[in-house]
Amino acid sequence: MEGDILAGVSRETRDRLVAYADLLTRWNARINLVSPRDLVHLWSRHIADSLQLASRIPSGARLVDMGSGGGFPGLVIAMATDAQVTLIESDQRKAAFLREASRVAGVRTRVIATRIEAADVAPVDVVTARALAPLPQLLQWSARFLNSEGFCLFLKGKNADEELKAANADWRMAVTRIPSRTDADGVILELSDIRRVTDHNPASGR
Repeated sequence: MEGDILAGVSRETRDRLVAYADLLTRWNARINLVSPRDLVHLWSRHIADSLQLASRIPSGARLVDMGSGGGFPGLVIAMATDAQVTLIESDQRKAAFLREASRVAGVRTRVIATRIEAADVAPVDVVTARALAPLPQLLQWSARFLNSEGFCLFLKGKNADEELKAANADWRMAVTRIPSRTDADGVILELSDIRRVTDHNPASGR
């Protein structure tokens, strides 16, 4: 499985991901970075799921990953792209892991160990999240990070349509659904032109 996942990546990215996976496996005995029963599926369920976002990231993009946890998807994206990645993780132990994993993998990231709503980050091009919160909450958090042309990439499961419907009560956005390559029920939601309903200006036609 690992070989199949890494077939399309550069040798540099391959080496980074292998070093990262080894470190995560060792740290997982002390910190619950992934469920112990999921550890056997680390490459297929976590790394590959995160890696599929890499092709959606513009070259040199500034990116914020919310609730990075064990590094999914933000740290994996940092290893596979030239994006300037900021990882937000409130758990101090997980934040320590993210710093060490970045060092071991040879990538430069900024790790902010605080709650998402308290994070101080300049406007970015892309905001990502995986298995973090329902879409309305993700939009509430991410709106303050995005620049005027920015967009979000959220990995979602079978309830994506229900979450979109709930989000439409307070938000308007352009939605692109991209089928997940790792989960038959999964989808990548690419959301752009994100606006609160209260910001809607009928005169603008938007």
